[in-house]
Amino acid sequence: MKNIDELAQQLIPHYSHFRVSERLLFTGHSHQAWPDVALEGQKEYFMDTAELVDKKWEKAAEKTEILRNYLRGFYDDPDGFYCREESTHVLFVSWMSGLDLKNKPKIISTDGEFHSLFRQLHRLEEEGLEVTYVATDPDESFAERIISEIDDRTSAIMLSRVYFESSLINHHLTKIAQAARKHCVPVLIDDYHGTNVAPLSIREADLEDCFILIGGYKYLQWGEANCFLRFPKDCDMRPAITGWFASFSTLEKPRDNSPTHYDHSDQRFASGTYDPSSQYRAAKVVEFFGEQGLTKEVLRDQYVQKVELLKKHFLDKDFDPSVIRLTHEKAIAEHNGGFLSLTSPKAREIRAELLARDIFTDARDQIIRFGPAPYTTTTQIDEVMLALKEVINAL
Repeated sequence: MKNIDELAQQLIPHYSHFRVSERLLFTGHSHQAWPDVALEGQKEYFMDTAELVDKKWEKAAEKTEILRNYLRGFYDDPDGFYCREESTHVLFVSWMSGLDLKNKPKIISTDGEFHSLFRQLHRLEEEGLEVTYVATDPDESFAERIISEIDDRTSAIMLSRVYFESSLINHHLTKIAQAARKHCVPVLIDDYHGTNVAPLSIREADLEDCFILIGGYKYLQWGEANCFLRFPKDCDMRPAITGWFASFSTLEKPRDNSPTHYDHSDQRFASGTYDPSSQYRAAKVVEFFGEQGLTKEVLRDQYVQKVELLKKHFLDKDFDPSVIRLTHEKAIAEHNGGFLSLTSPKAREIRAELLARDIFTDARDQIIRFGPAPYTTTTQIDEVMLALKEVINAL
């Protein structure tokens, strides 16, 4: 495996438009820079559209299939279906509309989910849905507490593989999925912070009947509008929120009163017409990752090295824990995702002061997150922790 700076120096020339060598970009957990080839993808889409006009859709589908195949490779999941959409929210709403919420009005989730899931569930609670939010702490008994909530009124379990605030990896998914399977309860996994960070073999983890939400905005460097719902090939859900892209095979058939049809394909949870430029952009990034040797093993090694170095520099600064501290103290390699999470009552103020210095991080309530990327150098890691020390000293 290459060390941090060897790989970073290899990559930096390919990110000239984002000027990754000139700026301290530590929002890799929310938006990584795009390689220059992404712009070539955008231009390619325009030229294909100009040349092919309405015949462009076959080319667009080819680009989407490149992304699906990348994800199948990352997840060791050759038989999974992957439905593409503009956002994970669109996919989540479509999927949830296929649940039997009338007869099973209970959803099991956690107190560690991202705003999009929490907001939608909370709003549906106001309409009568029953949602149980299981605390993620203590971790040792988490699986048992989730499983104990499963009953004959449960429609689904919804939870993350890597928590968006703490960066902790949820190691209990296999056990939870096995218990849910016995009760015929589907499991939806938010893996926005796991894809391209923490390798997962769906087959080895016994998660082949699970549903997984995936987003390209962060560690994949695909940018916006490249989100996917992974679902098993034997899925027969019939989402009530459904678009015409979910049934291409019936477009030329006369309409009748037969039940709404769904193609047995990746498109089961699809909506309608979309902008394919994002897939062109992302397909170029997939090709670039292959050329640069950015395999899932290399990426995992890089994130571990960089987050461990961030943690070391943080601890070396000997901060007052009442002002700022590690969100958790578990080993990075075994338990942490792709960013360092710190807790401070002044997290938002610290983030604003860093941004005033043109240092990009982000804050959520009392959490401030530092997310490196494959192009981040050791010098930049040192510089951002030094800046953090200066900001806190000046508070």
